[in-house]
Amino acid sequence: MTIFKVTGDIDPFLQVSMKQGERIYCESNAMVMMDATLELKGKMRGGLGGALMRSLANGESFFQQNIEATGGDGNCLLSPNLPGAMRVLDIGERQYMISDGAFVAATSGVDLRVRTQNVGNALFGQSGGFFITESAGQGQLAVSGFGALQEIDVEPGREVVIDNAHVVAWDSALRYELAVATRSGGGLLGNLVNSVTSGEGVVLRFAGRGKVLICSRNREAFVAWMMSHQGR
Repeated sequence: MTIFKVTGDIDPFLQVSMKQGERIYCESNAMVMMDATLELKGKMRGGLGGALMRSLANGESFFQQNIEATGGDGNCLLSPNLPGAMRVLDIGERQYMISDGAFVAATSGVDLRVRTQNVGNALFGQSGGFFITESAGQGQLAVSGFGALQEIDVEPGREVVIDNAHVVAWDSALRYELAVATRSGGGLLGNLVNSVTSGEGVVLRFAGRGKVLICSRNREAFVAWMMSHQGR
C-alpha cells in the first residue's frame, strides 16, 4: 500500500513509499527526488477535457506528474510550489473540496472531479472560479497551504467564518456561502463592492458538520506586498 508521510518541520517534504506496481500522481514539478526503481511520466489525467477543467478549477498544471514503481519498491520526495505546511487527508468516507493551488499529490485510487459552483462564489471567491475541485474515490490526498496549517471543526449550530484567502480544503458535506467580514445593509453586491473598496475581507461562511483546513498566510496579500517593495 502506498504511504504518504510529511517529514520535516519547516517547509517539509512529502515522503511517498511505494510497492512495485503502485503509482501516484502529483502536481507538475512537485518531484524532488526518487529512487531509480520509480518512473516519472507527464500525463493529462482524464484526457484533454479533464486536464483543462482541473486547470481552470484549482490552478493545477495542464500536465501532471505520474510516478510508478515499475522496477521494484521505492521512495520519492515531493514538495509544493509555495513554502508552507502540508497535510495528508484520508479520502473515502470523507471527501474534500480543494482551493486553488492546494493540490500536491494523490494515490491512484483518488480522483479529482470538477463541478460548477454558484455565481457569487465564482466571481468573488478564490476557490476556482465557476468550477471547483472535489475529491472522490478512496486513498490519500496531500494538500499544502502557505504558512502553517490548522484544522477547524464545524458543528451544527456553530457556523464558522473564514477569510477565503486562508481556506485550503474543506469537508464536502459542509454548506458554504460567500459573505463579507462586515455588512453595510446594501445587499450582497453592495457589500462586496464595499469590501473591495474598503479593504475588508471576503469570507466563506461554513455550516453543518465537518472540517476545514486553513493556512496562516495569504498568498495574494504577500505577492502584493512583494510587488510594492520592489526596487526599494
